[in-house]
Amino acid sequence: MSSTESEPSPEQSEALSAVAPQLRDLRRRAALTLETAARAAGLSPAHLSRLETGQRQPSLPMLLALARVYGTTVSELLGETAAARDAVVRAATMEPTRAGGWTYWQSGASGRAMQALRVRVPYGAQGDIVRVHPGEEWLHVLRGRLRLRLADATDLLGPGDSAHFDSLTPHRIAAQDADGVELLFVHTLLQSPTATLCLGPNPSETGVTS
Repeated sequence: MSSTESEPSPEQSEALSAVAPQLRDLRRRAALTLETAARAAGLSPAHLSRLETGQRQPSLPMLLALARVYGTTVSELLGETAAARDAVVRAATMEPTRAGGWTYWQSGASGRAMQALRVRVPYGAQGDIVRVHPGEEWLHVLRGRLRLRLADATDLLGPGDSAHFDSLTPHRIAAQDADGVELLFVHTLLQSPTATLCLGPNPSETGVTS
């Protein structure tokens, strides 16, 4: 798997740099030590410390993991504020965010028990990372082909295909073809920030940079 990622635009870099103080504030609000939060998110304390001080930029999987730990959403981690939880999300208002090689668009309101994203996964981006965490996930392929591995079974999903599974099942998500894959992604958010999580390996152990 290639670990090369495109350089973020100045706007994207500014958005991701704003994550650092937000990560620290949310961890303190949850009354978690650096060590406890890092362990719950599958990171080393040193790695989380670098994220909180802006020395490293988090990937989308890291943002999702930390959102679960803190009982919040990726939108809140990015410092986005939604206007009164509008039930309708217009396509024109969806701003793309790039993290960890993936591009995603917030497709649902913030502060809900579930989070909905439209995600584009390029070929070779983080396809060897095994993820394990509490909750449920639902995937629906919009375009391209998705290689989904659940435990020891691997399935190839095409446009219109879906998968709904317990997130405690070890799973890998990867684009099958060079053109990448675009999908809808819905997952449940943990409401308890102190819940014990078991997430995939530290990106530094898989060759993925954040």
